[in-house]
Amino acid sequence: QVQLVESGGGLVQAGDSLRLSCAASLRTGSIYAMGWFRQASGKDREFVAAIRSNGDSTRIADSVKGRFTISRDSAKNTVNLQMNSLKPEDTAVYYCALSLLALSTNGIHYQYWGQGTQVTVSS
Repeated sequence: QVQLVESGGGLVQAGDSLRLSCAASLRTGSIYAMGWFRQASGKDREFVAAIRSNGDSTRIADSVKGRFTISRDSAKNTVNLQMNSLKPEDTAVYYCALSLLALSTNGIHYQYWGQGTQVTVSS
């Protein structure tokens, strides 16, 4: 069973930074891409960022472009999301996701999901 374990969420003030990490219990060679999605209370889940396992391609949502950066550590099967200049509208549960097939902004292309980590940004 593939497990994704997220860490790094918390409560911060607007303008602060946070770094989320996600560790996957799967051989790097089997992973095509990993990504982050988020879901705010009362809203649909939305794509945030994704990266190919070999690191040569990324996707970033327009709403976070220039503020968030995604990176991976293949040796540790880990993907990181560096979030800078956080805004109250970034408040959400952030989910790590893993795809065996595609680098996609659509959650239906991800087969495995983490439990989620709460990020709360106060104004």
